[in-house]
Amino acid sequence: MIKVNRLFLILVLGTALVSCKKESADTKATDAQAKFEETWESLAKIEREPEWFKDAKFGIYFHWGVYSVPAYGSEWYPRWMYVPGRKDWGGDIFEHHQKTFGPVAQFNYHDFIPMFTGKHFDAKEWAELFRNSGAQFAGPVAQHHDGFAMWDSKLNPWNSKVMGPKKDILGDLFVELKKNNMKTIATFHHERLLQRYAQDSSKWAQNTPDPGDDSHFPYHPDYITSTTDPKLRLLYGNMPEDEFLDYWLNQINEVVDNYAPDIIWFDSWLDRIPENYRQKMVAHHFNAATARGQHPIVAYKQEDLPANVGILDIEQGGKTDISEDYWLTDITLSHDSWCYINGQTYKEPSLVIRNMIDVWSKKGIVLLNISPMADGTINNEQRSILASIGKWISKHKEAVYETRAYSIYGYGDATIDKGHFGGQSATIKYGKSDIRFTVSKDKKYMYIYSLGLPTPNASLEIRTDIDRTIKRVSIVGSDAELKWSLAGNKLTLQTPDATKMDELATVFRIEFE
Repeated sequence: MIKVNRLFLILVLGTALVSCKKESADTKATDAQAKFEETWESLAKIEREPEWFKDAKFGIYFHWGVYSVPAYGSEWYPRWMYVPGRKDWGGDIFEHHQKTFGPVAQFNYHDFIPMFTGKHFDAKEWAELFRNSGAQFAGPVAQHHDGFAMWDSKLNPWNSKVMGPKKDILGDLFVELKKNNMKTIATFHHERLLQRYAQDSSKWAQNTPDPGDDSHFPYHPDYITSTTDPKLRLLYGNMPEDEFLDYWLNQINEVVDNYAPDIIWFDSWLDRIPENYRQKMVAHHFNAATARGQHPIVAYKQEDLPANVGILDIEQGGKTDISEDYWLTDITLSHDSWCYINGQTYKEPSLVIRNMIDVWSKKGIVLLNISPMADGTINNEQRSILASIGKWISKHKEAVYETRAYSIYGYGDATIDKGHFGGQSATIKYGKSDIRFTVSKDKKYMYIYSLGLPTPNASLEIRTDIDRTIKRVSIVGSDAELKWSLAGNKLTLQTPDATKMDELATVFRIEFE
């Protein structure tokens, strides 16, 4: 018996030593894979504009969370429900909450969570809807300013797997997106979660209609937002800054490690996170993704990351000319809130498609936001618009994917309104006199987009020099081959009957010798 025990002990020790050696080897292998250091200089070595991204042109994401339950005002409901006396944006939410759900002393934001059922969420059906809409990448708002995580988090107890829908929304959707050969995006907005004004009573709710802007939940000692409850304080952000910064970073790393997003995207206020934490975050994403064979992207707003590290996103707008770098714009399908609200209205497909074409002509990529209801329904109005976009893209896909900017983006008569976040608005009303250009990646074709239905059976002069030999001129998505003439370098097309063109946007194809 003693000999058996001794033999058993030797085997156990031997196994432990092998295990330790394997763990040490695995650790070294992981360390060896670390390609990017936590410095901007090192991180700038990433292939910042991978080919897949330049080819993709169009992605979809969605604002869907606990804030979808009240379906009132906007996704900023959890902020403004705590602010009385406000006259500006969101000013009626406090009174609405009092009348509809009761005072915040009795009904707080977390009390909405059981009502966030998501019972109609179907990851397979959603992924197919996005793919059929023409999107090449998609994903959820992983965590909005409200601190509720839309994945199966072991760090954040306030998450969709253990509460509300009791589903791993991000994880289930990513599985289905990858089955559809789509890239994935996870967006993060939780850098505003920290309670930064506990010591500044001038910024407290009840003391001002405009409480401290760098914290999403307004602070007041009488509110749940000042709670020290070990669990609740994580939702309302009431924790020491050093603890919050680790909490912020570790959740992003959890998504990167467990779900492998191709793009991680950050809303404004990322600059409120110290530089060394931003560097850690980007380095971890780049190293983890490249080790898996991905070509990762980090997207940012304003000047929150260096331009040579990430992709700039312009909210609800776009560039006024061709950019030197590729860029993103996140736009809404709705006229109002990013999340679903009662009475929400939506843009016409023509408005969305024509503004998308303008973005593509200037080296931009479109990230379109939709708004599911709290029960996981994507309503028929939104589905109809997505179907129209998908139908137009399917018909003209050669002039969408794998195209590149021409020497000029185009010209036209549309009034160009300024965007609220820089550049131009995402709701320009284009017409047939507005022309845009792109070329195929192999340079064999030039595409000319008329942002409206051209006058049928008429001459259409293209106002840019064509200095290459033209083989033929035709219409994308049609068998119509057109008559044309070239005087000097000026091309004139003869348009066909209206039935051979497209009222949303007609695309002429120039094939070169």
